[in-house]
Amino acid sequence: MKGHHWTTEQIPDLNGKVIIVTGANTGIGFQAAREFARKGAETILACRNEIKAIKAIGTIKKEIPDAKVRYLPLDLGSLRSVQQFAENIRKQYSRLDVLLNNAGIILFPYRTTEDGFESHIGINHLGHFALTGHLLDLIVKTDGARVINVSSLVSSLSKMDFENFLYDGGKGYSRIGAYGRSKLANLLFTYELDRKFKKANIHALALAAHPGYSYTDLGRWRFFRSLKYIFFPIINLVTQNPNMGALPSVRAAVDPEVNGGEFFGPGGRKERKGFPVRVSSNGASYNVEDANKLWMVSEELTRIRYL
Repeated sequence: MKGHHWTTEQIPDLNGKVIIVTGANTGIGFQAAREFARKGAETILACRNEIKAIKAIGTIKKEIPDAKVRYLPLDLGSLRSVQQFAENIRKQYSRLDVLLNNAGIILFPYRTTEDGFESHIGINHLGHFALTGHLLDLIVKTDGARVINVSSLVSSLSKMDFENFLYDGGKGYSRIGAYGRSKLANLLFTYELDRKFKKANIHALALAAHPGYSYTDLGRWRFFRSLKYIFFPIINLVTQNPNMGALPSVRAAVDPEVNGGEFFGPGGRKERKGFPVRVSSNGASYNVEDANKLWMVSEELTRIRYL
């Protein structure tokens, strides 16, 4: 892929497509949703914060007056909200071409979701696992549908621990450890879902992407927010803006040449920044035994049964 720069100019016509982007009110999710809408897709911003979502839609409409874009409430920290969102989608749509599981939290102190899950694994993985499962019937009947899970470079430093999967009571908890585990779970889920699609002869693809070092992510860390004005020249050297950070997800969602089970990230040094290319994840993400275990645990916790 050396020398190849995949950009938004290569997004095909998306008229007639239905695309859901979680966490689309800001950052790379917003950038992805805007580009999908620009190319004609009916784009659903699935967000927890209604005010920010409506503001995001206003920004898109100002730039693209005929954009088919709307907001539906979704709180990935609540299995009840996930189910309600999916029911709304199934009532209103007969197809789902792309489910971009982008939303997430990063480096939060220990806390639990409405359902009692540690928040990183609960929102970043289990919420999306449940959402995908609830929407599986639409995905299955939409030929060529895609599920894209957004992971992170931090996944390469992580490993699964099923003995203390949810850091019960904060046992052994660290912010980076919990975040990294959730991002590794995104990859294990992606690869296992694609294997299941293939085994069941379902014409759908599961793929993953990561934004590299996107400033939108670092900007959410309190440490970097407080020092951004002092260190911005340095931060700017090793990070990229949300427009570029969104490209791996967008490419995974729309490039007609992608294959199921592929992973996209920036093509620059150490995958920190650059145009999107196919990349490889760490060995732990390809562990089939862990993927199967994660799947069983996820089904048990979310009470969702897939294929």
